[in-house]
Amino acid sequence: MDPLTQGLIGASFPQSVGKKQHIIVAGVLGMLSGMAPDLDVLIRSSQDPLLYLQYHRQFTHSLLFIPIGSMLCAVVLYPLFAKRFGLSFGQSWLYCALGFSTHALLDACTSYGTQLFWPLSQQRIAWSNVSVVDPMFTLPVLILVALAVWRRSPVFARAACVWALVYLSLGGIQKQRVEQVAWQLATERQHSPIRLAAKPSFANLLLWKVVYETDDEFYIDAIRAGVSTKVYQGESVKKLDIARDFSWLDLSSQQAIDIGRFAHFSNGYLAVDPNNSMRIMDVRYSIVPNQINPLWSIQLSPNVNKEEHVQYVVERESTDDSRRLFYKMILNN
Repeated sequence: MDPLTQGLIGASFPQSVGKKQHIIVAGVLGMLSGMAPDLDVLIRSSQDPLLYLQYHRQFTHSLLFIPIGSMLCAVVLYPLFAKRFGLSFGQSWLYCALGFSTHALLDACTSYGTQLFWPLSQQRIAWSNVSVVDPMFTLPVLILVALAVWRRSPVFARAACVWALVYLSLGGIQKQRVEQVAWQLATERQHSPIRLAAKPSFANLLLWKVVYETDDEFYIDAIRAGVSTKVYQGESVKKLDIARDFSWLDLSSQQAIDIGRFAHFSNGYLAVDPNNSMRIMDVRYSIVPNQINPLWSIQLSPNVNKEEHVQYVVERESTDDSRRLFYKMILNN
C-alpha cells in the first residue's frame, strides 16, 4: 500500500484504543511505525537488481517481526518524541506496536504478495481486495484521523478503522463477484483453468483484471463489477518455457537463478514479452487491465558471463490512449 495510507491506518489504530490525552502522540507514533516496515526498500544492490524484490515485504512484514520491529521504533521514537509528552517507554512501545501491526496485514490486502509468515513460510500472501493506491479508501481515513486530532476524540479514529474494514470487505465481495464471472467465461471458452486470479485495477474497486492459467497459456481479461457485470475480453500469451524460449541459457548461470527468483516474486505468472523476446514479464499487471503490457520484467542476454545478473526493467508510464481506454472501461462508455 502507498506510504500515506500505511501511515494513516497505523495512526488510527493506536488513536482508537489509546487515552484521550494521548491522541496526538499516539497518532504520530502509530503513523511512523505504520510506515517503518517499508524501510526494507533500502536493501538494494547495484550489482543485483533483484535483491530489492527479494527483501521487500519479507522479514520486516512478517507477523513474527512485529514485537521486534515495534520495539526498534520505540527505541528511536521514545527519546526523540514520546518522552517529551510524558509517556513511559512501555506506553510508547504499545502505540508503536499497534501502528506497526497494521502494515503487513494491509499490504497483504493488495495483490503484490507479502510474506506474512516468514521465516516459517516464504509464501507471498495476496488477498487482492484493494489496489495499492485507492483514494476512496484513503481520503475518508485521512479526514477521520485529522478530526480525531482536532477534536481530541478517539471516536473519529474508531470510525476510520471501521471505514477501512468496510471498504476492504467491499473489495472482498467485489472480488468474489468478479471471480464467478471469470470462471463462467473460462467455461464458455471450454477451458479448465489451473488457477485464476482477480485483482482490482489501479485506484478503484470497479474495474478488475483477471488472469487465468491453462496448460499452455495465460488468458487476460477485464471485468467491470458495477450494478451489473461487464466483460472486456482481452489477450492471451504462452506461458514461459525456458527450454523453448531460451534454449541458449545455461541453467547453472546467474541469469537462470534470477528467473527462479523473479518467478517467486511473480507467483509463477511469467511469460515472454511479445514485444521483446529477451524479456520475461509478470503478466499480472498492466495499465489497461485486459492488455498484455507489463509494468515490470527482467531482461536476459546471451552475451554476458555466467555470473552476471539479469536486468530489472520497470515501465510504468502510460500513454494518452491507454489512459483514455482505462477511463472508458471504468465509466462503462
